Amino acid sequence: MYQRIIVGTDGSKTAAKAVERAVQLAGSSGASLTIMTAAKPSKGQPVVDAAKAEHDASGVVIDTLVVDAEPVSALIDTAKSGDYDLVVVGNKGMTGVRRFLDIGAVPNKLSHHLPTSMLVVRTS
Repeated sequence: MYQRIIVGTDGSKTAAKAVERAVQLAGSSGASLTIMTAAKPSKGQPVVDAAKAEHDASGVVIDTLVVDAEPVSALIDTAKSGDYDLVVVGNKGMTGVRRFLDIGAVPNKLSHHLPTSMLVVRTS
């Protein structure tokens, strides 16, 4: 089914739920997983390292990536260049009236521009 999955995180509790779901999906499909954050390396590396450490015992092949760019562009560009099958993100910012007004929400923008499938995990 999936061979390469990428999940975006900002280190928040809600993003951790998306990472957890991505690990489960990678485990059940035999896919490799990249945990990515969009931040300066000095701030982002601890975020992805902590997320990876949380799931090291899962048996999933996990690598990390920090991209110093805006989150939507970083995920889209990485999904394209890394030949990923699936992008996983949390739904934070996509509930209630905000989903219609907050056109800057990462999941909303991704859904219109990703070259691959996307899973939006209910995190809130």
